Amino acid sequence: MLTKRIIPCLDIKNGRTVKGVNFVNLRDAGDPVELAKQYAVKGADELVFLDISATLEGRKTMIEMVLKVAEQVNIPFTVGGGISSLEDVDILLKSGADKISVNSSAVKRPELVNELSSKFGSQCVVVAIDAKQVNGEWKVHLAGGSIPTELDLFDWAKEVETRGAGEILFTSMNNDGTKNGFANEALAKLSKTVNIPIIASGGAGTIQHFTDTFKVGKADAALAASVFHFGEIEIKDLKDELKQNGISVRL
Repeated sequence: MLTKRIIPCLDIKNGRTVKGVNFVNLRDAGDPVELAKQYAVKGADELVFLDISATLEGRKTMIEMVLKVAEQVNIPFTVGGGISSLEDVDILLKSGADKISVNSSAVKRPELVNELSSKFGSQCVVVAIDAKQVNGEWKVHLAGGSIPTELDLFDWAKEVETRGAGEILFTSMNNDGTKNGFANEALAKLSKTVNIPIIASGGAGTIQHFTDTFKVGKADAALAASVFHFGEIEIKDLKDELKQNGISVRL
């Protein structure tokens, strides 16, 4: 049985972490490299860095950060945000990122997923999907969830799998930031729709929420930000409890 993965997510702007992170004994909570090192020690399985600066200057600092993280951190990490070309991906992977994540750019030009997977391999292509349930239907949204589309979540997930995506990072806009739990019903349907791993995102508030997303939502991995950044949930405690609930995790 494959182990379930726990993935902290860091928002990066101009090379600094954006959401305040209050790890004790951290010299600089805004330094993504320091944070990444802490998370690796605390037992995170992977990390996701989202570049929200979206400027040329920001992109350069992102690449410098990726080089440093790759040098100092021994767990796999994914970089996303504003990636829209093979050149973008090439430089990030060469700088040491293990995977890259595309979102809006894939919706705007779905062939991008084919191009990335055929050039770099499916194993490093994550397609991030932000979706919102509107009148009972899950619709894909762009630009951090602010622009609705007519695309159905499940159709789009199936399409990106066919095009060569290796993994799907699904964020429920309805659950994101609520701390009321993950969108397990949609996740369970998603896991029946595709055969590639699904990372659940949006809604983590308690350890029970993680247990539920693995058992009920059938997720392969769970991603969260603030519950980890603010020390509300310690990864070690989380994994101990998951194991007690019969969920296979790397301790």
